[in-house]
Amino acid sequence: MAINRSSFQTIMDAAEVLIQQKECTQTTLRDIIRQSGMSKGAIYHYVSSKDELFGLLLKSRVEQINTRFTEIVASPSTSGLSYPLQFIAEGMIRSTSHEDVTNKIFIYLLSQMDNDKVEAIVRDIYGHTLETCTSWIEVGKMHKVIPIGTDGSKIAEMLVMFMYGLRVQNTVLQEQRRIMVQDLIAFMSKALS
Repeated sequence: MAINRSSFQTIMDAAEVLIQQKECTQTTLRDIIRQSGMSKGAIYHYVSSKDELFGLLLKSRVEQINTRFTEIVASPSTSGLSYPLQFIAEGMIRSTSHEDVTNKIFIYLLSQMDNDKVEAIVRDIYGHTLETCTSWIEVGKMHKVIPIGTDGSKIAEMLVMFMYGLRVQNTVLQEQRRIMVQDLIAFMSKALS
């Protein structure tokens, strides 16, 4: 299926606004249709359910971070691991806030995993995130900012586990973050050395 990026972005932007206003459980495809100004057919051209749309929104956010990370690592002005790790750590902390749309979606989808379709969406998101984290490590190794002997798949799995744990912790506690950017950078630096 050909995707008109502009139309699809309009749909995702509408979904984000509604999730901030109404939360995931109260947001419907009908609401998204109204908010986006698009037709029902246009929405169903891209997705068959709000859960599928929410999953695509999470994957889209991972792709945005991936694009920026790759730019940072490939930049001639980047030397060493400090700036790439800071970028990842800031993104992880931001996305694990209980107020962040992607965290709201993540927690909502987890709560719906008794539905086989949602379980498949969550597994797909997990696989996509793990694959992306692994590619970050490989890109870092290629640009000589991560040691060549680093086991990318193991480190990526630890990062995803840590990020998902932060999402749950921040949702449960809904208070000031206990993990700061500097703490996360130190953790990742140690894991990558």
